[in-house]
Amino acid sequence: MTTTRDAVDEAAFLATVHAQLGVISRSQLIGLGLDDHAIAHRLRQRRWQRVLHRVYAVHTGPLIRPAILEAALLYIGPEGALSHDTAAHEWGMLRAVDDAPVHVTVPYSRSTTPQPATWGPFGLAHPGVVVHRSRAFAHVVVEADPPRTSSADTVLDLAVAELDGRDAARRLVALASAGRVPTGVLLARMELRRPRRHGRLLRETLQLMTDGVQSALEHRYAVDVEAAHRLPRATRQSPVVVDGVTLFEDVDYTASGVPLVVRLDGRKYHSLPGVVFRDRRRDNAAELAGRPRLVYGWDEVAKDPCGVADEVTEVLARGGWTGGARCGRCP
Repeated sequence: MTTTRDAVDEAAFLATVHAQLGVISRSQLIGLGLDDHAIAHRLRQRRWQRVLHRVYAVHTGPLIRPAILEAALLYIGPEGALSHDTAAHEWGMLRAVDDAPVHVTVPYSRSTTPQPATWGPFGLAHPGVVVHRSRAFAHVVVEADPPRTSSADTVLDLAVAELDGRDAARRLVALASAGRVPTGVLLARMELRRPRRHGRLLRETLQLMTDGVQSALEHRYAVDVEAAHRLPRATRQSPVVVDGVTLFEDVDYTASGVPLVVRLDGRKYHSLPGVVFRDRRRDNAAELAGRPRLVYGWDEVAKDPCGVADEVTEVLARGGWTGGARCGRCP
């Protein structure tokens, strides 16, 4: 006859599930005094629910996002960490999505399998686990709560994951900017972990960031407008004093002989009331100083870079600069 082992250490059990936000693994339950029959009994009675393979929630309601992450880490075991999109959420580079699968990285030798989404009595119990493997696992994971890949390695992992090189470069800039990851740190990580693809383009992108490119919009301008149409190389983030305050111009062509300033207005930041006033004062100061300026947003640069290049070229030519070229997309 089969007996059921149900002599659970109640105090240790409560402490464990409290620390782990209501989720617990089979191995932990066995260590606390339960066996598989006792676990199955609680599942049949709908006192608990299975959220992943051998990982359970000690309630039947929906899991909050931190508990979803905790369950994924319990599933993969001690040698594993959050990575890719999930780590980017934790670092503040991307907005978290409750029903997005959890991305984790384990050592290359591990045979951990991905987990599909699971459903419980009240709908989605867990969105699933996407497993990545890394030969450099010991070097990319940092001590954090919850454990995850470093901010720099997270940026590089997501950039390299893009199939198209241009998309990889844009993602690199956007994530590094959102996470405030220093360019020097990214360069150092690339030297230690040579990317398996897009390496040359990512290094060129990091050089642009070193020169002052600070956002996805500025990167688009530098690549699709300036470089593609052979405009003169601009000075980026050049200081200018307005009303006693030092501000910084996005793109300044003064070094080419024409004091043209190009301002690139991001959708979110430049719509803030205080920033709008500051930008107007900066525009007025440029006009009073006899410095021509052009202003572009995301739509113009992303949708019509050739049109933007034509306008910049016209102002530069008016100031005596000669040069420029048509790109492959120019009409």
